[in-house]
Parts: sequence; structure tokens; C-alpha cells
Amino acid sequence: MTAQTSASFTAAKTSLVSVLHYHRLSKVLDVQFSDEQRFSFSAEFLRVFSPSAEVRGHGKPQLVSHKKDVAIHQIVPVGLYAVKLVFDDAHQTGLYSWAYLAKLATEQDELWKDYLLRLKQANSNRDSQLSIKQVF
Repeated sequence: MTAQTSASFTAAKTSLVSVLHYHRLSKVLDVQFSDEQRFSFSAEFLRVFSPSAEVRGHGKPQLVSHKKDVAIHQIVPVGLYAVKLVFDDAHQTGLYSWAYLAKLATEQDELWKDYLLRLKQANSNRDSQLSIKQVF
């Protein structure tokens, strides 16, 4: 899922994001930090690991399932330190700070593996609960 291995990425914890580019068809957000390091996140990954209290819970994070087909509808800048992502499932709480995006970049592979394991243990899955067909 990452453009680079997490071991090679340490400077972005203090770096600013210089470029955000969302690919609507593939539903992937590319993030480039000011130190030129780049990472790619699926919309599903960002939705599942939303920094909102709704997802993170008050203690143990809530398991978010059925988001395989979720897309980012809007990216809203918040000052010079974060963005708010508005998803097409109406989720729009939580700010993705540059520091949080850097954390996700360094831990993406481990977080995803853990997420898939938790889904399996909960007898849940990533698939949408509704079948949606987009017509262009």
C-alpha cells in the first residue's frame, strides 16, 4: 500500500505536506511531504483510520467495516497543518494533520494487516453492504 517502505521514512514527522493529489478512479490519495517523500493511501484506508472520535472511540478504536468502495468526495484545507476529508458515506469528522498522515505513512502496512485480522476475528468484511453502480 505504501510508495516506500516505512523504515525509510522518518523525517516527515516534522515535515509539511506540500502536495495532495486524489485519483478519483482508483480512489487513492497521494501525499508528498516537503522533504519530497511520497506515500499513497486508499480512501478505504483513510476512512478506516479516520482520526475522528467516532472512529477512534474513547479508548479502544472502533472497528470500521464495509468501506471497500468508499471514496473521498472533498478535501478541505484546515490552516497550514491539516485537511478534513469528506467521504461519500457522509463521514466528515476528524482532521488529518500532517503529523497524523506521517504516522499513517510509517505504520500503514502494519495497521492494514492488523485491520484485516480484526475484521476476520469479528466475522466482518470490507465489502459494501449495498451494491452501488456509478453511471457516467
